[in-house]
Amino acid sequence: MRDERLVKLADMLVNYSVAVKPGDKVAIRGSTLAEPLMREIYIKVLQAGGFPLLNPTLPWAQEEFYRYASDEQLQYVHEPLKQIISTYDVLISLMASGNTRNLSRVDPAKMVLADKAGEEIMKIYMERAARGELRWTLTLFPTEAHAMDAEMSLSEYEDFVYSACMPNQDDPVSYWKQVSARQQKIVEWLKGKKQVRVIGKETDLRLSIDGRVFINCDCKENVPDGEIFTGPVEDSVEGHVFFSYPTIYAGREVDGVRLWFEKGRVVRATAEKNEDFLIKTLDTDDGARRVGEFAIGTNKGITGFTREILFDEKIGGSFHMAVGAGYPETGSTNHSAIHWDMICDLRDGGEIWVDGELLYKNGDFVLGL
Repeated sequence: MRDERLVKLADMLVNYSVAVKPGDKVAIRGSTLAEPLMREIYIKVLQAGGFPLLNPTLPWAQEEFYRYASDEQLQYVHEPLKQIISTYDVLISLMASGNTRNLSRVDPAKMVLADKAGEEIMKIYMERAARGELRWTLTLFPTEAHAMDAEMSLSEYEDFVYSACMPNQDDPVSYWKQVSARQQKIVEWLKGKKQVRVIGKETDLRLSIDGRVFINCDCKENVPDGEIFTGPVEDSVEGHVFFSYPTIYAGREVDGVRLWFEKGRVVRATAEKNEDFLIKTLDTDDGARRVGEFAIGTNKGITGFTREILFDEKIGGSFHMAVGAGYPETGSTNHSAIHWDMICDLRDGGEIWVDGELLYKNGDFVLGL
């Protein structure tokens, strides 16, 4: 039976998030597990006058790639992929997994090789998006694997996903426009500010936002959304941070991450689980040990940890940082083959100070913004 929520989500993605226009070249990529949503998006793109290109992947492909690929194969970049990122107008990506841990035993060195090979494509992607030449959006299709990670039944997880993406399913676009207006007030207040300090459990972090731009995330790119973010000055991050939630990258769960910064670089890193993977990933390239993103989560509808970063980084009352590539539209110049988001809960005594003024306490903005 056709789920009308999929139709509404596809309509929002195509006609609001990336606003497909007649003649747009649109790449639609994702696992075949997301086929029901992929189909609805394909139809909506056609109805909007775009030229859709389906780029589905099979659930087993990535696991077999890392199992059998030689170093030469790990580092090979397919020209059609580069052409899509370099020339298409729109990219719609769908996440869906049948096993979210299928890469947990892959040698981290293999992942580093593949990540390094993709650095050029990552740079093209970031720069075209910053210039508005590539409109992109990303969402998740709920599967049993994601539901198990979130400790929910599939039907409960489906309800969670669609409610997070479209809190008002009768008029989701109006809802996100209202969120956009609220968040824009915060963005406007932050214009021209210079220094940020974050205080929390085992956390005292200082960074410069001088000359940087905060971005209002209102369901244009990540779906669901609810955050504001920037790229801190590359050599400015100082102090230490403890990430209260497990952080997941390439299917590997790393718990109890603690990072220490000097002059913008991670100079020490520890983890209570999978520390070796953390260190090797931070050694991918020079930019991997710098911060590409600093963000505050604002989605009060997402309250708990689900082991899916697309949702977890939006938790209202949290902040997150990404080591690796920064978004050029923020002013960031940090380049890397990786972008790894890590989340810290601030709802129990956490504070964010900006130029000596308290902006955020216990998970809420305190300036009436």
